[in-house]
Amino acid sequence: MTPSSGPPALTEQVNPPPRLLMGPGPIDADPRVLRAMAAPLVGQYDPAMTGYMTEVMALYRGVFRTANEHTLLVDGTSRAGIEAALVSLLEPGDRVLVPVFGRFGHLLVEIAERCGAEVHTVERPWGAVFEPEELEAAVRAVRPKVVAVVQGDTSTTMCQPLADLGEICRRHDALLYCDATASLGGNAFETDAWGIDVASAGLQKCLGGPSGSAPVTIGERAVAVIDGRRHVEAGIREAGDLARGVRIASNYLDLAQVMDYWGPRRLNHHTEATSMLYAARECARILLAEGSTPPSSATGSTAPRCSPASVGSGWPSSATSHTRCTTWSPSTCPTAWSPTPCGARC
Repeated sequence: MTPSSGPPALTEQVNPPPRLLMGPGPIDADPRVLRAMAAPLVGQYDPAMTGYMTEVMALYRGVFRTANEHTLLVDGTSRAGIEAALVSLLEPGDRVLVPVFGRFGHLLVEIAERCGAEVHTVERPWGAVFEPEELEAAVRAVRPKVVAVVQGDTSTTMCQPLADLGEICRRHDALLYCDATASLGGNAFETDAWGIDVASAGLQKCLGGPSGSAPVTIGERAVAVIDGRRHVEAGIREAGDLARGVRIASNYLDLAQVMDYWGPRRLNHHTEATSMLYAARECARILLAEGSTPPSSATGSTAPRCSPASVGSGWPSSATSHTRCTTWSPSTCPTAWSPTPCGARC
């Protein structure tokens, strides 16, 4: 069957029906982000393109609230950012501690296991978070190389307090990685003040963009670990590019090479996803232009208003904790509820 003889829909332009996306993500992309994505492509080493890359790095330092030089994008969904961080930090046999308080803690466990790490967990019931004393006791007992934690878990709507965890990790010589996919831009996040060594996120939640680009910031302690595993590809390797340590298991998600690509050398690694870079730049520009101190100031009032409204509609709210994310309103499905065509679709 040739395209011309196929169903008429196959020859028509994409025209999705209108939807108001009110889940934790994906959400409706800001029209300014969509406009930015329609801008013309340029070559990956065009001065305009490398200039935009430099601007993206500066903008996301503001979003992550950090001075980290290596603040960049990993091309892929937020999960690509998570995996890039863990595969670049963890060698086979390294100990990692994962505090699990929802579905996405289990995801960190799986990715760390796939890296060959020795994974230890501590768990809290869904709907609860950890106290600093619990986490320090676990870190003291496990002595991990990396503590990997989710800030906001969409499966429970809970937001793990992080202000004390960076100092705990430093006291016990551990690196702190944080998955801020669902929380960055809608909840307070202080990379430097909280002592977070690596953090990653995505655009499709609070940042108001489409899925497909993962902002990542990498602190000096983590850079030293990643640079200690640096292997430059044959064909672009120069005389001083000596192999170091155990090679990072993924080529595409190798943060040592990605840092070289985004850094002053602009050492070729992949072809940057130009339209997604435009989107990521616009997401950060909008957030910072509208004010992000605290980041939740513009969005934090939504969930408290939704909770009583959901109760009045027969959907009792399960939000009772001050440690839930400011941007979601969890509800309990009524036992007598049945999906309507709209409900099945939303």
